Amino acid sequence: MVEKDLHGKASAVPSSRIARLAHFAGMASGIAGNVVASGILQMAHGKRPDIASLLMTPTNALRFTESLSHMRGAALKLGQMLSMDTGVVLPPEFLGILAILRSDAKHMPPEQLQGVLNAEWGTSWMKRFNRFDLRPFAAASIGQVHRATLPDGRDLAIKVQYPGVRASIDSDVGNVATLLRLPGLIPRGMDLTPLLAEAKRQLHAEADYVAEARHLAHFSRLMEGLDTFIVPQFHADLSTSQILAMSYIESQPLEALTDAPQTLRDRVAAQLIDLVLRELFVFGAMQTDPNLANYRYCSDTGRVVLLDFGAVQAVAPAVVADFRTLLGAVLDGGPDATKAAMMQIGYFNTTTAPHHRALIHTMFDAAMAPLRAREVFDFGRTDLLERLRDMGFAIGQDRELSHVPPAATLFLHRKIGGMYLMASRLRARIALRPMVEAYR
Repeated sequence: MVEKDLHGKASAVPSSRIARLAHFAGMASGIAGNVVASGILQMAHGKRPDIASLLMTPTNALRFTESLSHMRGAALKLGQMLSMDTGVVLPPEFLGILAILRSDAKHMPPEQLQGVLNAEWGTSWMKRFNRFDLRPFAAASIGQVHRATLPDGRDLAIKVQYPGVRASIDSDVGNVATLLRLPGLIPRGMDLTPLLAEAKRQLHAEADYVAEARHLAHFSRLMEGLDTFIVPQFHADLSTSQILAMSYIESQPLEALTDAPQTLRDRVAAQLIDLVLRELFVFGAMQTDPNLANYRYCSDTGRVVLLDFGAVQAVAPAVVADFRTLLGAVLDGGPDATKAAMMQIGYFNTTTAPHHRALIHTMFDAAMAPLRAREVFDFGRTDLLERLRDMGFAIGQDRELSHVPPAATLFLHRKIGGMYLMASRLRARIALRPMVEAYR
């Protein structure tokens, strides 16, 4: 049986390079048209047009957002990554609208979906299921997820990759990079090459469902013996390079716990924060996508369900050692030791201007305050995230800042930032120092 529920937003994914390039060209010309029209209007009022201010308008940001949402794939994923910037790379005018990308992903129309399934499973694939819901219950940048039931009654989650996204990763990232280099969008002299190269590498990894299956199995082994987490079971017989089949685990969104008892919220948040520490200091592998949709809660077992292992990144032993040194400096070493450890990791280097170095250290010091505190930290009664955001905006206003930390460090901070957001949403109260001291 195939369940058809075609309500909601669906749009075909541009699958050929020509179609995707044409979409980028249309977006660029639309933005350029807005710039010209606004410039003429300013001139008519006796003002001298400023290209940076003309580019950084809500209209252009919205056009950028809508275009990336329609394209999916690497274009959308890179936009989602950029939306978590703190203002250091992109100006704050863009970030509020770009944040829409974290939850706005359209799904394929049924005809395009069936074309992918026919190509991967053959035209008689429906006979393999008692039920297959054509409407996905989740849609993201690389693919969408469908629920299905096998003849023996097992429930599955079937992740289907959008057509053409894997082949278009390099060109998509290059096209987005071209737009980012427009005057006024990023600080002068900032070299995004290493970050974009790492984004390409990670996106290729996320589009490799065979590799994701290995990560799924690896994390399942790592979680053996822990009664805190559960990982879906991989189904190899239905999986291909474009399709990943897993067991479906009945669960609820993590945000459904916002009104749960305080003890439950505290426990879940602490478990997820401890998992990040384990990934960094014990596992040597980290799932770097902090999207809250990747974590769900199983009320029957009291366990947290871990989803989406496409963004798993190995953590080199040297990086682990550097962060362990930094952790010790943060807890007991004082500002000089902390600055030395930060430089070793690459937050700044010897060419970074002293005032830039001081700004970065001040922001880092504020972020580490909850770890140093010996009392319980109340994530529900703090303005820390807002203060860090404002500091990031202040740093970003200095468009002479040119140093970009190593990509691996940025992706790690993206994960840590996601955990701050998670704990804030749950209004958790946690004694963080004892947790982190265990990993020194």
